[in-house]
Amino acid sequence: MMRAAWGIGAVLAAFAVGSPAAAQDPAAFYKGRQMNIIVGSSPGGGYDTYARFVARHMGKHIPGNPVIVVQNMPGAGGNVSANFLYNVAPKDGTAIGAFQSGVILEPLLGKTPVKHDPSKFYYLGSANDDIYICIARTDAQAKSFRDSLTTELLLAASQSSSTADYPLVINAVLGSKFKVVTGYPGSREISLAVERGEAQGACGLAWPSISVTQPGWFDSGRVHVILQTHQKGHPDLNARGVPLAHSFAKTDEDRAMLDLFFSQSRFGRPFVISPDVPADRAAALRKAFAQTLADPELLAEAGKARLDVVPVSGEEVQELVKQVYASPPAIIAKTKKAIHGD
Repeated sequence: MMRAAWGIGAVLAAFAVGSPAAAQDPAAFYKGRQMNIIVGSSPGGGYDTYARFVARHMGKHIPGNPVIVVQNMPGAGGNVSANFLYNVAPKDGTAIGAFQSGVILEPLLGKTPVKHDPSKFYYLGSANDDIYICIARTDAQAKSFRDSLTTELLLAASQSSSTADYPLVINAVLGSKFKVVTGYPGSREISLAVERGEAQGACGLAWPSISVTQPGWFDSGRVHVILQTHQKGHPDLNARGVPLAHSFAKTDEDRAMLDLFFSQSRFGRPFVISPDVPADRAAALRKAFAQTLADPELLAEAGKARLDVVPVSGEEVQELVKQVYASPPAIIAKTKKAIHGD
């Protein structure tokens, strides 16, 4: 297992094999080289898992077949790794970033000082289109999202995370009565709080993950999904009649705020490179990323691990980021206020 944190000196040394080279076609450039995927979280989590799946298979789809090594650089919700990729890592196409989708919205909606511009990254694509949800115990007084518009529902959350931000935005835009209790370190502890009855539910959980880690909840009926925070929703949840948050929006402004905030689920698990990478290498990497996520060997491995792979193309992610950064300032300001209260 790779070490969770790296000193800048150690990381720079690790990138020595990827120093800039003279202009040459992608196959000649990548032949015999090592590439690095920089993950914005510690080993063992979802983003790290996807990065390692990609690393094991992507090299054979890149001209020249380089070796790919995963390195973890956690911190500030993925912004440490994004700052590094944008400012320090080689710009020659040997460094790929794999960080949290919230990184893309941080300069617009967050309070963490950053030294990167997500609108300028070159997006290879996303490994998954995550569907975020709200859940509730069946013994809670609020049995549905519509009930939560008039009845308080106690939710467990982690500070400065999707589990805290999602219910706050939903409260502000749709008028729900979620009472958010932060202080839980992560999704594991949130799940335990729901299991024990300390909390009645949670929001901002990814359905592809929670349905795998807690299948007994939904099979037994002890916990049910009350809302999908996604424009289209998951086929399984749509078939069960779980409503979309957008269906409760009353105005165009409400829908615009939800579109802006929920866009991060569409970003899913993005993979990016520096905007300064030569165009031919960037195009080769984007093509290789798409081929990797369609690779039968990767899909078979992901299937055994019960890991969802729902690719979003680099072109689509790039366009979505462009649209998000073109959002009206008033919508950005109101969405940010809904999260932070000021």
